[in-house]
Amino acid sequence: MFEGIREDIRSVFHRDPAARNSLEVILTYPGLHAVLLHRLAHACWKAGFKLLARIISTFSRWLTGIEIHPGATIGRRFFIDHGMGVVIGETAEVGDDVTLYHGVTLGGTTWNKGKRHPTLGNGVVVGAGAKVLGPITVSANARVGSNAVVTKDVPEGATVVGIPGRIICKEEDVDCREKQRQAMAEKIGFDAYGMTPDMPDPIARSIRKLLDHMHAVDQKVNQMSVELEKMGRDCGQSLPEIDDQAFDTLAEVEEENRSQLKVD
Repeated sequence: MFEGIREDIRSVFHRDPAARNSLEVILTYPGLHAVLLHRLAHACWKAGFKLLARIISTFSRWLTGIEIHPGATIGRRFFIDHGMGVVIGETAEVGDDVTLYHGVTLGGTTWNKGKRHPTLGNGVVVGAGAKVLGPITVSANARVGSNAVVTKDVPEGATVVGIPGRIICKEEDVDCREKQRQAMAEKIGFDAYGMTPDMPDPIARSIRKLLDHMHAVDQKVNQMSVELEKMGRDCGQSLPEIDDQAFDTLAEVEEENRSQLKVD
């Protein structure tokens, strides 16, 4: 039990750079409060104390603004960022390492009993305001973009955006350079809320170029270190995971904005 609580707290640090220390997370993160109270409510629900479970769930909703039915099954290291307005239905199933942002609904589309809420696989990220509805499956490592409405199954590693939700990127379609960008993004803890190369966003393009630049710098530094070591030189302390990020992408974004203004 206590190990599970520690995992939930550590998951906040892994996915929110604003988290500074454990005490701050424990006292001020409503997403964590909602998850911990749900685990208690779910244990009561499975033990047959369903009224008590609903009371705990209602108290959690009043305290955090997050509504999780005590019957919902939640995996390990579940993280709700910001949290306000999140709704998770009774028969929803959430895997390990899943991230939800504020305003997300895992809802049903029928009043019939039985499985009527979605299943989220391991590593799924659902952007702010998205609605995932019905007894569908969002497979492992999929991304649901902000404000998307998803009512059909989503394959593994896919990205879904829009109303109704449409798949704009599948894992097998990602080329070598995009995989390098993804690896670098994971290294620095970056997640662009489901942005992909298919989305015509100048900010997203600048971010992709920044990731390409960082990957090239990593390769050059590693190559130089190897050559220096062959010459018997001590390279000193290893570089931190994130070094100087002052890359010149702002000019391109401003140029894009100026071009759009001229067109308008």
